Amino acid sequence: MPGTFTSCFLLAFDLDDLGQPVPAFEPRPVSDPLDGQREAEALSARHGGVVLWRRQGAPAIGEEGEPEVLFSAGRIGDFN
Repeated sequence: MPGTFTSCFLLAFDLDDLGQPVPAFEPRPVSDPLDGQREAEALSARHGGVVLWRRQGAPAIGEEGEPEVLFSAGRIGDFN
């Protein structure tokens, strides 16, 4: 569809004292999903959870699609 774009993001989670996932940092934009997956896999060894997702958007009409998870590992919290 003309005027749409796809954005890809990466977010890691650490576990708090109660074992609940909390974001380790703000969602990071990723330019290439394959590079993002490699980074997500590396982060999964150092964090309680990690998620890589993409979504389509049409900024001209203010629409944003639902997230499509490309990779997840461990415990993840809300990232939407």
